Amino acid sequence: MITTLDNIKNTLIEDINQLTGGQLKQKYLSKDGVLTKLFKDIKDIEASQRKEYGEQLNGLKKDLEETILQKESNINNEKSTVSIDPSAPFDVNSSKDKRPHIIDLKGSSHPLMEELEIILDIFQRMGFDILESRQLDDDFHMFESLNFPKGHPARDMYDTFWTDENFVLPAHTSTMQNRALRRFGPPPIRVILPGRCFRNEATDASHEHTFYQIEGIYVDEAISMGNMQATIKEYLEQYLETDLEIKMQPAYFPFTEPDVEFVISCPFCNKKGCSTCANSGWIELMGCGMIHPNVLLAGGLDPQKYSGFAWGVGLDRLVAIKRGINDIRKLRDGDINFLRAL
Repeated sequence: MITTLDNIKNTLIEDINQLTGGQLKQKYLSKDGVLTKLFKDIKDIEASQRKEYGEQLNGLKKDLEETILQKESNINNEKSTVSIDPSAPFDVNSSKDKRPHIIDLKGSSHPLMEELEIILDIFQRMGFDILESRQLDDDFHMFESLNFPKGHPARDMYDTFWTDENFVLPAHTSTMQNRALRRFGPPPIRVILPGRCFRNEATDASHEHTFYQIEGIYVDEAISMGNMQATIKEYLEQYLETDLEIKMQPAYFPFTEPDVEFVISCPFCNKKGCSTCANSGWIELMGCGMIHPNVLLAGGLDPQKYSGFAWGVGLDRLVAIKRGINDIRKLRDGDINFLRAL
């Protein structure tokens, strides 16, 4: 594979002299680009060569991004030397090449939204309905319907933003559980609840104050932890496009009982240890558990007859794991070159 990388370097040197920045981006950094495919194949590299290979590949990508940025900067500088008065009249019947030239930069969906569509498509094929979360909610749906009565100490786990009108910016998409149980009942109920969440916390490479979360609930008769494990594992393997080992470890959430953290084997190093999994071989991915009887009651269902499970995972984190991004803040800091490279 190191030899393959050397061959690609030689080809890239020739392409830099012949192709535009946009053409280089399309050939090497797009979804089906040459370098993108190499990043996906890192997991197949021999362990003894993986570190050196990854360093060379990252260096090559960084150099290419700088080259593309320089090419685009040179083009914009050349165009900026021509003074254009956009308010000046021109003949609307004239050919396009004789009209004032205004740079046309085509917009596109944000990478997070593209990945969200992929995930929702997976769940729709599995028979789930979709109900988007709200960006302003009330105390009942944020807390009381989820087994957080007034004065409950677990409310302190969710440091939230409030408006003067006593509305709350949801700290999790679980605010939609009560609505989903009532709207899609009687069971079976299978619903995915995507939406933005807001938390008053310090940001770092793995935490943001604003992020997208994907919640899921499944309620029917005789639903078990085994059903939950199989459902989440199937969805993750389809999305990450690899087989996974999983384990569940104890956790605490007021709205589920029992509660667990869903842990997956690192898809990049096959449990050998790498920077993505902090050299542990495992990644704590999401909280999940069996829906608490009080939550079912608040949703108008009989917990003696029905049971179900729920889970919630950050979209930003999922995308970062899939794309090998070491800092989720890069997805939202407005770096157009980084986003286009995805």
